[in-house]
Amino acid sequence: MKFSGFIKHAVVALSVCSVATVFADQTKLNISDYLSLADEGKIYPSERQKEMLRPFMPEKAYQPAPPISDRAFWKQIATKESAQKIYEQAVADINKNPAVPISDEIYRRANKEGNRGMYKPRYYRTMEVLERTVIAECIENEGRFIPQINEHLNAIMEMKSWLHPNHDDRENSVLEGKRVAIDLGARKFGSVIMLADVLLEDRLAEEMRTEIRSQVEWRITDSYLKSCRGEDMKGNTWIWGTSNWNAVCTGGTLFSSLTASEDPEVRLAIVGCALNSMKFYLAGFGADGYCSEGIGYWNYGFGNYLYLAQTIFDYTHGGIDLFRFDNPEKMQRVGNFPVNFEIQQGVYPCFADGGAKLSEGNDNYAYILSAKNYGARKPAYSRPADITMQLQEWADPVSYVDPNVADVVLPSHTFFDDFGIVISRGKQEVPFSIAIKAGHNNENHNHMDVGSYVMVLGDDHVMCGDLGAPPYQAGSFSPKHPMRSSWGHPVPRVDGTLQSEGEEFRGEVLETEFSETRDRVVLDIKPAYEVPTLGTLIRTMENDKTGKGSITITDAFFASKPIEFGTAVMTHGDYKIVNSKTVMLTRDGRKIKVEISSEGGAFRIEDEEVKAKAIRYADEAFRIGIDFKKKLASGSITMVFTPQD
Repeated sequence: MKFSGFIKHAVVALSVCSVATVFADQTKLNISDYLSLADEGKIYPSERQKEMLRPFMPEKAYQPAPPISDRAFWKQIATKESAQKIYEQAVADINKNPAVPISDEIYRRANKEGNRGMYKPRYYRTMEVLERTVIAECIENEGRFIPQINEHLNAIMEMKSWLHPNHDDRENSVLEGKRVAIDLGARKFGSVIMLADVLLEDRLAEEMRTEIRSQVEWRITDSYLKSCRGEDMKGNTWIWGTSNWNAVCTGGTLFSSLTASEDPEVRLAIVGCALNSMKFYLAGFGADGYCSEGIGYWNYGFGNYLYLAQTIFDYTHGGIDLFRFDNPEKMQRVGNFPVNFEIQQGVYPCFADGGAKLSEGNDNYAYILSAKNYGARKPAYSRPADITMQLQEWADPVSYVDPNVADVVLPSHTFFDDFGIVISRGKQEVPFSIAIKAGHNNENHNHMDVGSYVMVLGDDHVMCGDLGAPPYQAGSFSPKHPMRSSWGHPVPRVDGTLQSEGEEFRGEVLETEFSETRDRVVLDIKPAYEVPTLGTLIRTMENDKTGKGSITITDAFFASKPIEFGTAVMTHGDYKIVNSKTVMLTRDGRKIKVEISSEGGAFRIEDEEVKAKAIRYADEAFRIGIDFKKKLASGSITMVFTPQD
């Protein structure tokens, strides 16, 4: 890290004739070579991988920042606006008691019902108060916060389970002490208590420090390494994952283990496991940089990946560079994903469980580090997700946050050809744009949504299309959930059949035409359906960007015998069925007329509410079904969407 006079590193001597000798003169680990030496089917590093790592591993544990005894450093930090905000909040919270442990009864209820509101605020409120009071004590150095810090540390370590209850199994076996596992909550608990230990040092009693490290070894380090060695096949399966879980849990595990463990071999194994595991996480991104989890999970998951990368980079003095990993070109595209994924003016496609926009209050650590490492758009403000990330920014206050950031002029279109995602942007005075996807039905946070789209009119008005994520409750991840199945998406229903779940159920981009005045995309979405009699199903999108603009979507099918066929318009906004061929959509003062026509037979329009326990991004949602009145062997339905004054 960039702290002057901060922690000296030493390199372990190499054994003669070892594999490491080959790499001894290298200043950076060759990650491609490293990955090629992995034991098949193992996350735990092979002996040859360990030898490659040794020249880069320090003798001492990771110290994320100077401890409280370094008064020059903490007096400097106290002058920062971000540190003052943390301090002021800690003072305001000084009488707050820990909100954990929650009772066994609440834990079991939350597990059964999937109700996050019963526990999640308590978990994170406890962590956040502890983080802030640790920093406040480092700034003030008067002992005023120590009693509250000790109280929170004891409360966390008294918890039977650090897991979010809905991440335990149905028998609550972690709560019952039958096993140990790491999830999004547990990795954070481990990081927070180790932050207190390494920054406050002897301000905490020796017994407390011993217990902190014992708990981290038991709940985090040992659990992680057992899973990586294949000794625990039930817990921590995220180590193989391509979703945000892998990056988030690995990053927290790395921090707590590198700071807690006094054994250099354990720290080496932790770093080695993280490298092998991140190969799988990064495989979840398209070669084109596409993140199927959406913009919110890019910010969360990739932000934690970048945090992990910065931690390893700092710890090894730049010797291990996960910012480039084994494919710098792909990493560059992943880092610039947001600007390429944006539809217009801060609005993104809400495919799968992605949100349509990020609120300004959200953390933006992924944007900060992407600007620094990939030349991505500079954010206008700095708001890391948690204190451990904040420490990294304080260590290296480079000028990648720009308070005068100007809006980027987006291109007229973006085509993520690996996943088959097209963003077609209108350039009218009131821009009218669409994002449409092919994809497959086994993407991260998957919905049955091949062919789905999102239409945006004006500044930030999502007028119709994909409804986005359902709230996370019991049953919300079922493929039959009304907002996760293709019934709850603007895609066809074929002979009473919805799209099936699995990677083989996919779409293919057959044709594309792009110009400043007109974009056209042709999708084959037949493979998404298990309907033996279906011969072809083609969805065509045309965006006419002239005048006020219009977007046309046509679904054409052919079958070996007559079948039922229909499609739908989905909306969170107000609507009116004007007549048998026209629907008017209204949202926040904007209007779109939908004119419907067909070939092959007559159709009817029938609307119904999307009935779910809760809607995440609006008060309600509706499906406006457009179905042929009779079975047909072939036909097409065309919808023309035109903005209205």
